[in-house]
Amino acid sequence: MTAHRRFKGLYTALVTPFRDGRVDEDAFRALIAWQIENGVDGLVPVGTTGESPTLSHEEHKQVVAWAVEEAKGHVPVVAGAGSNSTAEAIDFARHAEEVGADAVLVVTPYYNKPNQEGLYQHFKAVNDAIGIPIIIYNIPPRSVIDMSVETMARLYELPNIVGVKDATANIARVSLQRQVLGPEFVQFSGEDVTALGFVAHGGHGCISVTSNTAPRQCADLLHAALSGDFTSALALQDRLFPLHTALFAETNPSPVKYALSRIGRIHDEVRLPMVPVSAATKAKVDEALAIAGVIDG
Repeated sequence: MTAHRRFKGLYTALVTPFRDGRVDEDAFRALIAWQIENGVDGLVPVGTTGESPTLSHEEHKQVVAWAVEEAKGHVPVVAGAGSNSTAEAIDFARHAEEVGADAVLVVTPYYNKPNQEGLYQHFKAVNDAIGIPIIIYNIPPRSVIDMSVETMARLYELPNIVGVKDATANIARVSLQRQVLGPEFVQFSGEDVTALGFVAHGGHGCISVTSNTAPRQCADLLHAALSGDFTSALALQDRLFPLHTALFAETNPSPVKYALSRIGRIHDEVRLPMVPVSAATKAKVDEALAIAGVIDG
């Protein structure tokens, strides 16, 4: 099976539930089961939405292992394995492979600001250390750096690099990357609000924040778009658009954790330096959840 056929559709960038300062295993496992029941195509634990920067290494690895166990092979698990330390990224990636993750998501190293050659060498080192697929996570708003399409093309020559989670919010990049790397190079949108347009340009799916709270609606949107039914997809986009925007009214994942607490899935708890959302944002999220049909209006 080619990579783009295996890695396609709606993947949820899972939150990491906390309770009284600890990772809430029961809530995390229940969230995964609910996601799978509602039609998601894959799971992405311990990414940005999973608050990976504030998880200990032990917690990070435990969450990945729980995700693989709970998924039970029903959907692929793409484990977050990024770091601004190459050695640390390799350690996370090797662990993900050892516990049975289907692939790893590796972010461009943040804070260090490596040049394009540094980016290439970082990803090559991870590639050389494991034997499972690697999806590049290109998110300039958080990492400061932007991986060029030329660097991506060099990396695609390596055996384990299969695609990108593109959070540039530049839909033109989809066509450019498709032109340079070809249609088999997996392209996931990292922006819920532009995912519909991303797919129209040739993208293969979305790694979604919104689907934490509205998995069925988001799955229906992505599946309609990927099947070419853009009329149905646009109708769903209109319903989900307020939620896509409300969940980023403050820094992710605080709004989506509030939304999940609102529907009784997790406690509304984040780790510093993240804080719970304001009353004004709670009102926006409540309204958007009702418009999307997640709660009664």
